Amino acid sequence: MYRTLEYLNGIADEDVRRLHTAGIRHTNQLLHRTSLDIDRRRLAKKTGISAERLLEFCHQCTLLEVSGMERWLPLVRRLGVESMRDLRAQDAKALHARIVERTGLAAGVPTPSDVEYWISQATALDIIETPETEKPIGVVS
Repeated sequence: MYRTLEYLNGIADEDVRRLHTAGIRHTNQLLHRTSLDIDRRRLAKKTGISAERLLEFCHQCTLLEVSGMERWLPLVRRLGVESMRDLRAQDAKALHARIVERTGLAAGVPTPSDVEYWISQATALDIIETPETEKPIGVVS
């Protein structure tokens, strides 16, 4: 889903300005420019935004791609779902129950089948490469 960068939770005006300077205007562009670790590191050098922060924004962008979840994204994030990996790890019935409990509503919340659908999408939409830990290079004597 195309959203302006300001839609991302925790993004500062300065981050938005730096990303605009790099030609990134919306969340879909940011997702595609930060999915791979090497691309995040390159963009970090270009913008001055850390690769870790770019990864956090990238995770938010992927969650925006889940059909039907946009309205519930702030609540789902408060429930500890910060990435597709987190979403995949959820039990649909348990997540649905937590949403109902948090909202205090029985009607107007996503159905259990909606939550199952979100989780099913998490596998297909998880395109983010996790950062590799740098391995020390052995010295040959």
